[in-house]
Amino acid sequence: MESFALHSLSTTATSASFSHHPSRQSLLRRISSRSPPSSISLRSHSVKPLAFPLLKPIHRFCTRIAAAPRDDSPPPPPTPPSESPSPQPPQGAKLVPLILSLSVGLILRFAVSVPEGVTPQGWQLLSIFLSTIAGLVLSPLPVGAWAFIGLTASIVTRTLSFSAAFSAFTSEVIWLIVISFFFARGFVKTGLGDRIATYFVKWLGKSTLGLSYGLTLSEALIAPAMPSTTARAGGIFLPIIKSLSLSAGSKPGDPSSRKLGSYLIQSQFQCAGNSSALFLTAAAQNLLCLKLAEELGVVIANPWVSWFKAASLPAIISLLCTPLILYKLYPPETKDTPDAPGIAALKLKQMGPVTKNEWIMVGTMLLAVTLWICGETLGIPSVVAAMIGLSILLLLGVLNWDDCLSEKSAWDTLAWFAVLVGMAGQLTNLGVVSWMSDCVAKALQSLSLSWPAAFCLLQAAYFFIHYLFASQTGHVGALFSAFLAMNIAAGVPGILAALALAYNTNLFGALTHYSSGQAAVYYGAGYVDLPDVFKIGFVMATINAIIWGVVGTFWWKFLGLY
Repeated sequence: MESFALHSLSTTATSASFSHHPSRQSLLRRISSRSPPSSISLRSHSVKPLAFPLLKPIHRFCTRIAAAPRDDSPPPPPTPPSESPSPQPPQGAKLVPLILSLSVGLILRFAVSVPEGVTPQGWQLLSIFLSTIAGLVLSPLPVGAWAFIGLTASIVTRTLSFSAAFSAFTSEVIWLIVISFFFARGFVKTGLGDRIATYFVKWLGKSTLGLSYGLTLSEALIAPAMPSTTARAGGIFLPIIKSLSLSAGSKPGDPSSRKLGSYLIQSQFQCAGNSSALFLTAAAQNLLCLKLAEELGVVIANPWVSWFKAASLPAIISLLCTPLILYKLYPPETKDTPDAPGIAALKLKQMGPVTKNEWIMVGTMLLAVTLWICGETLGIPSVVAAMIGLSILLLLGVLNWDDCLSEKSAWDTLAWFAVLVGMAGQLTNLGVVSWMSDCVAKALQSLSLSWPAAFCLLQAAYFFIHYLFASQTGHVGALFSAFLAMNIAAGVPGILAALALAYNTNLFGALTHYSSGQAAVYYGAGYVDLPDVFKIGFVMATINAIIWGVVGTFWWKFLGLY
């Protein structure tokens, strides 16, 4: 630095003294004209002579010479061509899925005669409904947009009145789902979910198996108050798993992934379905299932408690068995993780003490869950309990209205879910569902199947057809009502059929890498190869079916469901 300063000073002094000699002005002009424009910055050192008044005229003269246009100066560098704007994503509907989705309804409406026992209005609504369902599967547009188009079609064709088409937007269950998304945002925003999971890692994380159980139990604890498996996966558990795996030298997309990361990802992924099946409010699709069941006349009294009692034993056994089974089928290379509790303790230290907002979140959720359990006795519906909880969070500043507005998944679910529920209800009112049930009942009677055999066959078909779906809620909207109607027509007790289909809706979320939102989150982490996802998904689906089938048979008989 010192030599650079001396060089700068000597350069300035030399240029100043050189400019004192008029006989050398021409040489100075030639030197200036040969300097590229960028060399003007080198003359910044000539600011120093301004401290000497006698040198100011010379400085101005040299500056004018440098700035004057010159014939022999090199041409300015060519202006780089402006970058072409990045291509915009395709707008509007995808042509092929659009044609296929519309064709389903048009063929049914105009190429198939209206069967006996169904009104023309009901048949037309069925064609619109099937086109809407086809669009949910083929995705010519986002789900909410396509559902809105289906709703519009039902009104424009005068199949439904405006009030009938929008009747489901006042459904208590739908608004309970929307508010549940806001609760999930509160868990992520306050960091409460992250803190709870980290505590379990600290307590149980000395071995890889213990670490897996700690993460599994923490998700089961959080699930009833955070009804989004995708939010739990992406907002809480995947960041913890990645941090622990990297600290153990287990990297994604690398052979070292089998050290720890692959096992933890698979274990958490497979256990998530059982955590969601354990509580009514652990997943949005659970509430959707009960609402659709009500449309078919299957009403479950005290739904939160009834759901938990029926799911508790098979779900808890599956939660306890899954990490151990995967520990044998898909073993991690690292068996012990002595550093994990220390990492968790350090993270808790960095997080600091429990904040005021976290305590408010804890108290609010305890209040909401208590009201969900005791609501029927107190005369407080589940949706009102959720509204009370959300109001507390808003009043105390844990959430603000912008948080609610930015929760796009909640409003999107409100839009398309209400459309499907409304159409399904109108199909029931118009007698279409009862006609379909009668047709299925006659077909099953011709096969001479007992109701337990029909129950097993229909449940298996409902489960494995999910290989064709990329959304659990989409699957429910498309097939739940039809399969429940088929179960009832075959003589299966309504509550048993509805709950079994709803539990399966959670369990098939771990079949593939596209079978649910959390599937995409965990697979995207890069720790699990695609063949392993399909293999483990099928094996664990079979194991879960055995556990739920065997344990559920005796447990549900004990509870009086059949």
